[in-house]
Parts: sequence; structure tokens; C-alpha cells
Amino acid sequence: MPSDTKPRWERRKDARPQELLAAALDLFVDRGYAATRLEDVARRAGVSKGTLYLYFDNKEELFKAVVRQNIVEVIGKAESDVAAADSTSCTDLLRAMLRRWWADVASTRASGLAKLMVAEAGNFPEIARFYNEEVIERGSALITSIVQRGVERGEFVPVDAVVMTRVLTAPVTMLMLWAHSFEPCCGGVDAEAFMETYLGLVERGMARPA
Repeated sequence: MPSDTKPRWERRKDARPQELLAAALDLFVDRGYAATRLEDVARRAGVSKGTLYLYFDNKEELFKAVVRQNIVEVIGKAESDVAAADSTSCTDLLRAMLRRWWADVASTRASGLAKLMVAEAGNFPEIARFYNEEVIERGSALITSIVQRGVERGEFVPVDAVVMTRVLTAPVTMLMLWAHSFEPCCGGVDAEAFMETYLGLVERGMARPA
């Protein structure tokens, strides 16, 4: 049998975990959590289902690994950068962090995971708790720390940093959800123009008057 007609899993038994995670991300985003089957992930990655089980015990662990690789790692790097940027103005730091979130998560394939969580969190409380703890709470805490630092330094007007964090994250979250729901039928949004308008509004609204 010619090699190009063999099943993909026969030709690529040594597929790395990264290939499994990439296949899983695509299927979770396209089909949702409930409809994604492990055998389909294995087939998409070009391996047998047994090979997938060498790395992941079940679908929940596979999903967590996808989220950690595509989102949690980004948050971890951002946390390190914020901790090391003590002399950077909080306005610049906030802009940089919101821009990074857009570039590294919200404008990528991984942004579809947000829609998945909104749609299926109620049916899968375990993954909802995981996503809330490792993505929402951790990412929110990072933004809150920047806002609080800016208030304490007199760069920002006095605000409740926790409430302001929710205000700051809502527009970007909505843009992510639009891209994976209404955009295919109703048209897209100019994301670059949206982000610049949004960031300009944030900076003007939070700047403390001279």
C-alpha cells in the first residue's frame, strides 16, 4: 500500500502532545465540549486513541491542558512582566497588558474557548470551576493589581479596582464572543479600530486630571 494512502495514525505514531493539543483546540472550538470525542481528537492528530491515553487520562484533563497551554501560560508570562515593570507608568502597563491579551489570546483560535465556556459551563461545573480559577480569577487579579497600583500612585482617578477590572475586560470579551457567534452571519468588527477606540476611552477616563 502506498504510504500516502495509509491512515494518518499509522504514519505518525510518534505525534507529540502538542499535536494532540492543537487538534483538541480545533475540535473544542468547532464542536464544543460535549460534542468533542477523544477518538476524533486522536484521528485529527493522526494517532490512535490509545496513543492519546498515554498523555491524557480523559477529556476533562485534555481540555484543561488545552486551556493551560493556550491561555494560562499567557497569563503567567504577563504576571512576571507586571512584577518586573515597577517603574513603568500604569497607563502604559495597562495598555500593554490589554494589547497582549488581544494579541496572544483574543485574536487567536483560543478565543473560541470563551464562547465554549459561556455555552456549556452550566452543564459541566467541574470545567467551569477550573476555567474560573485559572483563567478568569487569575487574569482579573492581574488587571486589578495594575489598576490599584495606578490609583495608589495618583496616575488614575480613585476607582474600585475590582469593579473597574470587570468594566475593562467586558468589551474585549464581547469582541471575542462576537467573532465566534454572529460574525459568520452578520459580519465582523474591525478589531484594530475597536481596540484603539476602546483603549483611548480607557486612558482618558482613568487619567487623573493634572
